[in-house]
Formats: sequence, C-alpha cells, structure tokens
Amino acid sequence: MQEASFTNLFKTIMWIIAFYYIFKFLARIFLPVLVKKAVEKAGENFQRQQQYGQDNSWQQTRTNNNNDEIIINTANAKKPRETKKVGDYVDYEEID
Repeated sequence: MQEASFTNLFKTIMWIIAFYYIFKFLARIFLPVLVKKAVEKAGENFQRQQQYGQDNSWQQTRTNNNNDEIIINTANAKKPRETKKVGDYVDYEEID
C-alpha cells in the first residue's frame, strides 16, 4: 500500500504545471496555423457555393431567353403563417 507524501504531491503538481506550459507553448505555435487553414477552407467553400449559384442563375437566364417563357420559382417564397388558434369556436343560441 502506498502512502501519500509531500514529495509525491509536489512532483505531481510540478508535472501538471509542466504539461500546462508545454501545451500553452505548442498551442501558440500550432493554433494560428490550424485556424488559418480552417479560414482558408471556409473561404474556398464559400467561393465554390457562390460560383455554383452564379453558374446556375446564368444557365436559367440563358434557357429562359431561348424559350421566351418566364419561370417563377415559388419553392423559396415565404408561405403565410397560420394564425394562432386559441380554442374551438362554439356557435350557440340563447334560450328564452
């Protein structure tokens, strides 16, 4: 059975502090590189999506001009919201 001693506690605290500073040092080196790569990849994805949208709209315009017909895309149109229902409506008559 092992007993706790001041020297083992001190060694454990020193190891924790050493790992903390090593991690902090490595984060300063590698974190900016990782963030830069993530930002570049996000920018490439954004440009790819923009390019796809522009190509898609250009193709629709070109096909519409050739056929002389207008196509309205209503898939993205906002649908009116249903009004809030409070309860059931009961029609009643007065009894004399």
